[in-house]
Amino acid sequence: MTNNDILRRIRYAFNYNDSKIIALFGLADHQVTQEQVSYWLKKDDDPAYQTCSDRQLAVFLNGFIIDKRGKKEGPQPQPEQRLNNNIIFRKLKIALNLKAEDIMEILSLTSVSISKHELSAFFRRHDHKHYRACKDQVLRNFLKGVQLKYRTNN
Repeated sequence: MTNNDILRRIRYAFNYNDSKIIALFGLADHQVTQEQVSYWLKKDDDPAYQTCSDRQLAVFLNGFIIDKRGKKEGPQPQPEQRLNNNIIFRKLKIALNLKAEDIMEILSLTSVSISKHELSAFFRRHDHKHYRACKDQVLRNFLKGVQLKYRTNN
């Protein structure tokens, strides 16, 4: 999955308009323009399409966490320079305040069954012996489940 796909899916699942996307970046102390957001949300084959970098998606996800959970005390986390599916999954889990059972329920909405042990392996440190890389398919199904659970038809 590309960062642009993830941004589009979150935008759709929570029915966010461009102004809300810009506001989420602002919560993480990063300014983006309407034009930038528009370029990121375009389809991959559009000539005006621009890639959303790992750092930009990390800033957006940090803003998403602040929007959903509130700003934490002390210094704010710095956006990662490099993202992988595990980090993205962890940030979504934090933002939506999900426990393992909640994630398993969301995945079940897309007919995906995963054990608690498999799930916890995604959230371990990279150097832990039971760490497991989160594949695109798992993240894609999780985002689809989030859409099914949270999308309002307004």
